[in-house]
Amino acid sequence: MFVRKKKNRSGTTSIVVAVKIQGKFKEVKTIGVSRDDLEIERFYNEAKVWADSQLKGEDLFMRHTQDTEEAYVTNLFLSNIENILHNGAQLILNRVYESIGFDTIDDYILRQLVISRLTQPMSKSATIEYLKSHFDEDLQLGKIYRYMDKLNNTQQESIQKISVEHTRKILGGKIGLMFYDVTTLYFESDYGDGFREPGFSKDGKHSQPQIVLGLLVSQDGYPLSYSMVNGTQYEGHTMIPIVDDFVRRFKLDDFVLVADSGLINKKNIDFLKAHGYKYIIGARIKNANKVQKDWILSLEKIEGNFNETPVGHGRLIVGYSGIRAKKDAYNRTKGINRLEKAFKTGTISKENINKRGYNKFLVISKDVQVCIDKSNVEEDAKWDGLKGYITNTDLPAAEVDEQYSSLWQVERAFRITKGTVEMRPMFHFTPKRIEAHVCICFVAYKVYKELERILNENHYKISVDKVLEIAKTITTLKIKLPQSGRTINKTMIITERQKEIELLFSDDFWKTHFG
Repeated sequence: MFVRKKKNRSGTTSIVVAVKIQGKFKEVKTIGVSRDDLEIERFYNEAKVWADSQLKGEDLFMRHTQDTEEAYVTNLFLSNIENILHNGAQLILNRVYESIGFDTIDDYILRQLVISRLTQPMSKSATIEYLKSHFDEDLQLGKIYRYMDKLNNTQQESIQKISVEHTRKILGGKIGLMFYDVTTLYFESDYGDGFREPGFSKDGKHSQPQIVLGLLVSQDGYPLSYSMVNGTQYEGHTMIPIVDDFVRRFKLDDFVLVADSGLINKKNIDFLKAHGYKYIIGARIKNANKVQKDWILSLEKIEGNFNETPVGHGRLIVGYSGIRAKKDAYNRTKGINRLEKAFKTGTISKENINKRGYNKFLVISKDVQVCIDKSNVEEDAKWDGLKGYITNTDLPAAEVDEQYSSLWQVERAFRITKGTVEMRPMFHFTPKRIEAHVCICFVAYKVYKELERILNENHYKISVDKVLEIAKTITTLKIKLPQSGRTINKTMIITERQKEIELLFSDDFWKTHFG
């Protein structure tokens, strides 16, 4: 609202109050008309007072005019919305994907499949609908399957190289510690095919075909490499091929391999020693020879104390932890209670006899009568709290224990890939598509870990899962400008909960950290 001095043909001057609506001027009130300069100035001042009073809400007509204008603009805005995308999580994950360097692979399908594994893991056919309805991304199922059939021969090597180089960068230029472990991935099928075969399942799916997946990660759990073998393969035979291949391809010369005791065997140790690889491997101290066992059990159990002795291929280090002792005792008591419940009638089924952890406490007579051998229980209790490691490094014993304790990073990697990313169960049946599915999940886990690192570095007190959960509530409006025909996007961050992660949608944030 403003005041105008309007010259008339008669030579007089009108003092009017006007507003601008939809680009046109509309006179609201004429205060006065005069030829006299003093009177014109008086009318002008009166008009300003009147206009100010209207802006304070004292005139119903003006309020109606303003409401009409606002309603018009609002309706114009709403009528030009082309689409509403539920793409908050996609916008964040795209940035992380690019910050790692995966965008240097000109691969639109890979990006979409990776992001959908983290936002809404589903079958490939369901993923098509999800991408279309939430992100306005248009893919065809046949194109995805054809892509998966050739992924192994096109992008897998580039994917792994980018991941390793990025990990090197964030770890200060070298890999250092490498952790190796295996898991199993089962299939919703009743039959094997030579690759997918029933075996010892870490998911308890012993009757279903599976493959064995070996995973190599760095310190802090960043994925480095993986391999897949037949479902019946003994896990101890999987380590050397993947480690040796990785070391050769990326020319590593300063690293320490950390692995669980389940992977220790003479062949593995001999190989590591022959190639000069440094290692820390969990020791099966209860299976040691008599001299070593007598030495271990003679040690005084002091919290945080470590003892060591030479062995043929390095050092055997043994430590004690009171927390571990309580856990060992609790697990044994729990197992014995389960046993007593299982054979309360005096007999026990074949299933329970074969169950891991039961046999060592049972005495089985010829007529399959069973009882718990108390002497075995007492013998087992002597080992409570003791943990052993075999290493050929020069690291202090306490540091060996600390490094080995980080092996949980691989276990966490398996939990995330099986849980958040839903790597299994798998519904693919050809080796190429199985390989492609695992590769996609590998990239998704790398993106997950990088987002986790970014959150930690910027002092976010919420998890990756919580960030993605909040981001899924954030939408983007696609608005077509009526005159130019140009489309603009507006990401709507409205609620207090959404504002907690607003920084992750800022161009300046990503330019500052990764520009």
